Amino acid sequence: MSRNLVERDAQYVADAIKLRYTPFVAARGEGPFLYDELDRRFIDFGAGWAAAGLGYSNERVKRAVAAQMDKATMSGLLSSINEPAVALAERLVSLVPGDIEKKAWFGLAGSDAAEATQRMILRATGRPRIVSFVGGWHGTTDATMGLSAHPSLGASIGGAHVTRIPYPNPYRDPFAGDGTDLTDRCLGYLENYLFKTICPPEQVAAIFVEAVQSDGGDIVPPDDFIPKLRGLCDRHGIYLVLDEIKVGLGRTGEWFAFEHGGIEPDFVLLGKSLGGGLPLSAVVGRREVLDFQTGSAFFTMAGNGNSCAAGLAVIDEIERLDLVRKSAENGSLLKQLLIDRLMEYDIVGDVRGKGMICGIELVEDRESKEPDTALPAKIVYRAWELGLILYYAGNWGNVLEITPPLVIDREGIEQGVEILDRSIADVLDGAVTNETIAAYAGW
Repeated sequence: MSRNLVERDAQYVADAIKLRYTPFVAARGEGPFLYDELDRRFIDFGAGWAAAGLGYSNERVKRAVAAQMDKATMSGLLSSINEPAVALAERLVSLVPGDIEKKAWFGLAGSDAAEATQRMILRATGRPRIVSFVGGWHGTTDATMGLSAHPSLGASIGGAHVTRIPYPNPYRDPFAGDGTDLTDRCLGYLENYLFKTICPPEQVAAIFVEAVQSDGGDIVPPDDFIPKLRGLCDRHGIYLVLDEIKVGLGRTGEWFAFEHGGIEPDFVLLGKSLGGGLPLSAVVGRREVLDFQTGSAFFTMAGNGNSCAAGLAVIDEIERLDLVRKSAENGSLLKQLLIDRLMEYDIVGDVRGKGMICGIELVEDRESKEPDTALPAKIVYRAWELGLILYYAGNWGNVLEITPPLVIDREGIEQGVEILDRSIADVLDGAVTNETIAAYAGW
């Protein structure tokens, strides 16, 4: 090649599809590790934004997809039936707890799962309003950007029917308090103020929420939040939609993050790691809504046999490898190591997490909690130089996000935390300049 891959990417691949933190070239993957074009190994603390739950080389997933490809390179659900899609629907319906009659819908990405759910619920209920939470990210289509309430999506047009309320963030109390009774104050704001003024509950079709809010800053809400939100929905006949696209399928130490709250949702959104690397999303929820209007939410390629074969293999592997239990155990180790190693730095205001999703909130000082928006890009860049892949997120772009593949072992976790520790120290010593990261500002 006359030019390297970084230069060709810059010339031919649209910037609209990029959110780059480094010039990393992902040449191949092996388990929880990635390798660049020079065959340098990287510990992966990002898992492609939590999409690579099983890592990058699971043999059983590869064999399942290859076997289905041998049968047919294309087999969809729109105007025909294929066995992998039906089998995956049966499996997902059995996994999601609850006594309601459920069905499964399939798409290609988490964004279309959220958009289709919103569309189907609005049509089935005849109610015009949706409630979501500040910091929520439910997709990047126009409809799901309007449904979301993340600062980076603020320029999107639409979502006038969506009322957005504070998410109960124990570190950053949205009511400027000390975090006491946080759930009651957040939900009380909705039920005792908004419902009685601009957002009548009889007009609200659904509430969309993450049981652990990921892109808003990896926020673990108070334990009573999800149960009390379920109770609020029940009182007013509102559907509760749990977005598990990023935090589901074992990541938090349960199959689904909402299970920590002991509730049964009306709808569950899945994506990212479900496809084992192939495009696949799913909605599991109430039959009367998913069946309300035939053909109201479809894609030509949705439910294709290849992606669904991968989805089945992913679920099998999570069970075979006991990854739900291991995520709980390894997640406890990960969080404790992060606390022990990183809370020594004054710029680290908070370390939080649930299972294998952790957030490290960077601040200018712990007393003011002023978000430090300059350091994350430098730390992520330095970590890449030292052999660690991770990203940052959050409402202010100041939270280092840790979401390793669930198959990473204790040694990999310890090595990754060690590199992250060194990266922070190096950045504080001036190892990365503003000019170095100018082209890789991420958020």
